[in-house]
Amino acid sequence: RPDQTESSSTIEIGSIQIESGVLIIENDSHREKNLYLPTTLFRLGLTNTIELRVLNEFEYKIYETHSINGFNDLEIGVKLQLLQKEDVATELAFLSHVVLPTASQFFSEEKFGVINKLCVSHESNGNIGVGYNVGYNYYENRTGDFTYSFVLGFEITNKLNAYLEPYGEIVDLERSMSNINMGITYLLQDNIQLDYSFGTGINHTFNFMSIGCSLQIF
Repeated sequence: RPDQTESSSTIEIGSIQIESGVLIIENDSHREKNLYLPTTLFRLGLTNTIELRVLNEFEYKIYETHSINGFNDLEIGVKLQLLQKEDVATELAFLSHVVLPTASQFFSEEKFGVINKLCVSHESNGNIGVGYNVGYNYYENRTGDFTYSFVLGFEITNKLNAYLEPYGEIVDLERSMSNINMGITYLLQDNIQLDYSFGTGINHTFNFMSIGCSLQIF
């Protein structure tokens, strides 16, 4: 949490990391708000280079005259550490999630899907970090979506960090949707991090705000 770019690192073997928060999305063109409360990712370190991941979200769809709520489709996946060496400034990992159509018809894609990302990061100096993802999401009976993100992180203090991140997707490999967001993280304890982020659409009507917390259990 909280950026869109997935980390190029896996968590330690035997540890559990819980990343949870509240996300509010507004889309004026559809006169709809989406409230995710909570959106939670569970990460389990299977080895020093492999982690198991489970993502689930409870969503409220808020319209002008009514609202509905329910769980979204369940995602189960793994992240594989491909490159991580002390003498190399670049880290590399591959992430893949399977989307299971477990939700009701109002919240489900009603088909199986696969989310794939190649996760890369570079160390530039002690206060600045660079990371980016490229990916491809596929659902049954669809062409699929190309996704991308690029994040520039800044260390303000030992506990406080900030980032700026353009990201987006090419839906069905035809329609581009570009966004930008920024946020801050605060390390409350060695294993507890708080975050705040917000973003907006560049070529379409969209904005969001999120607050959350990450907890690591050894």
